Amino acid sequence: MKGISVLDKIDRKILALLQKDSTTPVAEIGKKVGLSTTPCWRRIQKMEEDGVIKRRVAILDPAKVNAGVTVFVSVRTNQHHDKWLKEFAAVVEAHDEVVEFYRMSGDVDYVLRVVVPDIAHYDRFYQKLIAEMSMSDVSSSFAMEQIKYTTALPLEFVGKDDD
Repeated sequence: MKGISVLDKIDRKILALLQKDSTTPVAEIGKKVGLSTTPCWRRIQKMEEDGVIKRRVAILDPAKVNAGVTVFVSVRTNQHHDKWLKEFAAVVEAHDEVVEFYRMSGDVDYVLRVVVPDIAHYDRFYQKLIAEMSMSDVSSSFAMEQIKYTTALPLEFVGKDDD
């Protein structure tokens, strides 16, 4: 399949370890996957060069950085052309509160995941958003409890050329 790197069993193990903790020393990763440090490091560098590993980040506790309220915002529009989407994407990009942004199929055109300290902050964000863009309908749902959250992607879908 074009654009997808061929990842073997060892690469998948390395990725699983890095998804759990990207600060794990390469020597420790190598030991866990059966490689010495240098070949393990080369594999990691190759996956970075190929774009399999996009970046390494720190995952913060939302409550400890005063961003404990999660809001899912559904947007409907009657504007279904590229110019409107580019303008809307630029507006959304300018708001740090928006941490995820998706174009959808079905009844809703776009979904945003917004994080804020409280409902009052969300209301200010909402007022700015609707002032900046024309939308047919905006609906907000507040998350009551986070049941599951992960940034780790499933790796069982990767082509298994050596298994």
